[in-house]
Amino acid sequence: MSFVRTAVTVVGGCATARRRRLLAAALFVPALLAGGLTAAATPAAAEQAAPGEQPTWQGGALATLEGLETHDEAVVREDGEELTTSAGLFEMAVDGGGTLQTYGTDVDSATQDQARYGETDWDQTSLHGNRNAGKILWILRHSYPQVNDLQALAKSSGAGKLTPETAAAGTQVAIWRYSDAGGDVEVEAVDRAAEKLADHLHRQARTLAEPRASISLDSAGVAEKAEGRFGPLKVRTGAPSAAIAPASRSALRDVRVVGDGGRNAASVRDGGRLYLDVPSKRRTGTASLTVQAATKVPVGRAFAAVGGQAGSQTQILAGSSRSTVSAAADVSWDEHGVIPGVGAVKDCREGGVRLTVVNSGDRPFRFRAAGETHAVPAKRNKKITVPVGEDQAYRIPVSAPGVRKAFTGVLDCVTRSEAARPDMSGMTTQSQPATVGGSDSGGSAQEGGDLAETGASNTPVLVGVAVGLVVVGAVAVLAVRRRGPEEDGEPEEAEQHTS
Repeated sequence: MSFVRTAVTVVGGCATARRRRLLAAALFVPALLAGGLTAAATPAAAEQAAPGEQPTWQGGALATLEGLETHDEAVVREDGEELTTSAGLFEMAVDGGGTLQTYGTDVDSATQDQARYGETDWDQTSLHGNRNAGKILWILRHSYPQVNDLQALAKSSGAGKLTPETAAAGTQVAIWRYSDAGGDVEVEAVDRAAEKLADHLHRQARTLAEPRASISLDSAGVAEKAEGRFGPLKVRTGAPSAAIAPASRSALRDVRVVGDGGRNAASVRDGGRLYLDVPSKRRTGTASLTVQAATKVPVGRAFAAVGGQAGSQTQILAGSSRSTVSAAADVSWDEHGVIPGVGAVKDCREGGVRLTVVNSGDRPFRFRAAGETHAVPAKRNKKITVPVGEDQAYRIPVSAPGVRKAFTGVLDCVTRSEAARPDMSGMTTQSQPATVGGSDSGGSAQEGGDLAETGASNTPVLVGVAVGLVVVGAVAVLAVRRRGPEEDGEPEEAEQHTS
């Protein structure tokens, strides 16, 4: 599925005897240090990108799909076909600790067992442009598991008697009716009580505003401050505080992380600002800053698949235990020359990936992106949109002297029921989704893993689209039935670090 917003800082230019005076744009980078508040990156997180390549994930919670845990059945009617699929709650294990419960948002898209998911904004997923996305949030807040009094839920909906399985199925059906409303698809729960709940939720839903990210490190408006302080980097989080990860702090060596008053900072509250205090002897260099917190991820946050299983169905959060979340930024500086920062974000409106290149130096930055040559004047920025086909795996390289980076992912901006699908009759089942690398003359194809036995299981799916070539396979998978998820415990206070 789709990847999320991120950026990578690249360093260029040469040092002179002039006083250090320029600061490179501090941009989001993938927060792969997604372990606990005192842990370094987990192997599972680190293995997602090859050297020089970055999946476009901005930060927040990073998790692994454990499976469809609490579910019943639903009937999907589409294109004259009637198929039965599992419908209900998925469970994810968060890197560094924590558990998430989610529902799917694309009835025609299968899920992949052990797929990796990253927290993201609605506009980076198939919820982009969906005027009913806010109604899905209302459903999440007014149904199971947020409302775990099943007797009260059954009474208010007129459903009769509900079990966790039928409550989850009814909720999922109601969500699919809004997430897939743009396509020619009808969904009904098999169980009578679940169907009554779905009808009730669908009728009563009202539009709510998208919840904000669990954590973010906003580098907008970065400027050099007095006494060599670079920043600010503004932290937003729902946790009581966010800690500066020890791994990142040790990497800074003699570069200090300070607050507004210039004092050493080991933690920061929501809305707080951080700066990097760089000694005058360090005329050129880079530093990385990672902040982590333990908090409940807001209900309604979207989760898109990342890594090798990027074709897995986009999820939306229904419940969260206290979980580890993180965000990171790189800052580069030099006395003189080119000081660039490069960011990548999916642009669902334009049907591609938008690169933002910032040059905070005093010389033009010349580089190649997706096989074309570009230049950014001194102290200017440039935005470049690289077209990518829907469901297409992409690899977008950015290179300059001494610099070689590439952004990877899969564009997934519409539900499969909305996308134009070819006649799939007579096609054979394939176990490997076929994908082709993006707009890169030197890019290579990237393949996802096998489809697992979960989710929208019996629905044929389009497994790959390339520029000028469509490779189609019909994938049939069965539902995994497991025990219902345990209820979340009470949230604990986030660990505080003081200097």
